[in-house]
Amino acid sequence: MSGLSSLDAIVLVAYLAGITAWGAWLGRGQKAGADYFLGGRSLPWGAVLLSVVATETSTLTFLSIPGVAYTGSLVFLQLTVGYVAGRIVVALVLLPAYYRGEISTAYALLEARFGIATRRLASAIFMVTRLLADSVRLFATAIPLALITGWPYPASILVIAVLTVIYTYCGGIRAVVWVDSVQMGLYLLGAAIAVAVIQSQVPGGWSEVLDSAMLAGKLQVLDFSWSLSAPYTFLAGLAGGAVFTMASHGTDQIIVQRLLTCRDLRSSQKALIGSGFAVVGQFLLFLLVGIGLWSFYGGQAFERTDEIFARFIVDELPAGVSGLLIACVFAAAMSSLSSSVNALASSTAYDYWAPLVGASGDEGRILKAGKIFTLGWGALLAVGAMMFIPLSRHTSAVEVALGVAAVVYGGLLGAFALGVLTRGTRQTAVIAGIGLGTASIVAIQDVVAWLWYVPIGATMTIVAGLATQRILRPKR
Repeated sequence: MSGLSSLDAIVLVAYLAGITAWGAWLGRGQKAGADYFLGGRSLPWGAVLLSVVATETSTLTFLSIPGVAYTGSLVFLQLTVGYVAGRIVVALVLLPAYYRGEISTAYALLEARFGIATRRLASAIFMVTRLLADSVRLFATAIPLALITGWPYPASILVIAVLTVIYTYCGGIRAVVWVDSVQMGLYLLGAAIAVAVIQSQVPGGWSEVLDSAMLAGKLQVLDFSWSLSAPYTFLAGLAGGAVFTMASHGTDQIIVQRLLTCRDLRSSQKALIGSGFAVVGQFLLFLLVGIGLWSFYGGQAFERTDEIFARFIVDELPAGVSGLLIACVFAAAMSSLSSSVNALASSTAYDYWAPLVGASGDEGRILKAGKIFTLGWGALLAVGAMMFIPLSRHTSAVEVALGVAAVVYGGLLGAFALGVLTRGTRQTAVIAGIGLGTASIVAIQDVVAWLWYVPIGATMTIVAGLATQRILRPKR
């Protein structure tokens, strides 16, 4: 490994081998699909809370968020206000609906309300969106590995994907949740170490960093300007962030699956709302790292903002510490990738395969099929990450991933709103609403910022669904 000392290499290899082996060991004794995909519905809410945070932030938080602050300010933090508000709404409105029956995926709720076609459409949207967004996340993780080893990006992507799929295949959701909990603690420790190193490397320490950042306007947190094309304003953060979170944490299988592993509704609500406050602290920490790097490098321009923190880790940290920070990057990546693979396999098994082959009640067959789907989705995510390589020079990975999800989240959230809040809407109307809501975002995505995609898409879905139902309603 050309960029690492022997001590760094030992630290990194020991971490990767240890976490992979532990994750595989956690999967012992699984006999049913519910064990593999829902952890027997018996996981503690504290571990689920940490897993939710680890899943949604991933490597993009560790690498891209510091880059956002490096080139801008702290206004990204405004999103967290909406993130907390959105979680509270989901905990009070959608989670009770999920816990009324033995629901296996988020989209089973739509089948109970509208029919199997709506469930399959929503599940397909989730699969395509998750494949695209998490392919970007996987690529972002390959950046530091390529910098360190000199390997090409495809080889780096394959190393990360293979190691993660091994413990996900063997351990299922139980391994994913518990490994996520440890990995989140590790990459928060890594960020704290970076803060301490910046204190020692910048003359005057953090006092000088903050003073110079204040003069440059980089400590701005609130932006009350009005513009639909600006993503980081207070209104966009509050309204757009809240609605985005309602969709991502209330309709996306990758998060809902974790919430369904809790023992009961109350535990699930505590895990979800608590994760919102944890994200506030986490985002603040990584944004401050970006401010510190801006001072350390004197505002030097970089080809990719996602490389700034990675280069600091490789070039500036002492032996041993650099290896630990690279392990943190892997921790963030593996937590997100394992969550995606398991959630995608879960949706494939429960929403499509089991009903089509008549295995809906056969948990043993679902377990075997789920493991096969785990391998398939792992391979697809690796291929998707390689396809993003040519596009990565033009934009930040974090904004690409969030923007991809936001395009379709409005349609999904609108469908769930029609299902929970209305009584007369039928399947044909909700499918039409999803199509028109998503099409409206595709039409205006170059005009408004990505934070407005979900509010506009959800509103259009609801309006189109209700209008279609009114048109199709038989005359008395």
